[in-house]
Amino acid sequence: MPHKGVKVVAQNRRARHDYFVLETWEAGIELKGTEVKSIRLGKCSLKDCYAAVKNGEMLVYGMHISPYEKGSYFNTDPLRPKRLLMHKAEIRKAHQSVMQQGLALIPLSVYLKDGRMKLELALCKGKKLYDKRDDMAKRDAQRDIERTMRARG
Repeated sequence: MPHKGVKVVAQNRRARHDYFVLETWEAGIELKGTEVKSIRLGKCSLKDCYAAVKNGEMLVYGMHISPYEKGSYFNTDPLRPKRLLMHKAEIRKAHQSVMQQGLALIPLSVYLKDGRMKLELALCKGKKLYDKRDDMAKRDAQRDIERTMRARG
């Protein structure tokens, strides 16, 4: 098979800034043909998207896939809900966590793995403003330490 390895197509960089990531899962995505071609070209955005369980199925909402230029009438709605392919036990566990603890299911990245589209889904807890400030302070301190070490060595 010629498609070996992992190629990241889109990332939700904002997610790690706004949320604490508690657990992650890998899920397949049910897509139409023109959507796959568009994602392979990198025309995908995970901004403001989330996942939810509806009728025992995991769906991702707000994931924008731009229409494929050569797709004509085969193109679908760019914001249509896309079904995620996960085991029932994983879906049940994620749904219970969201319902009981008030957590959120946030997609972190979309990537190609061995020629198949995958989505990294995370169970997240929202950060408060002071948590974000703490993270920024730690990052700045680490950057200063590295800068000092480079200057000395």
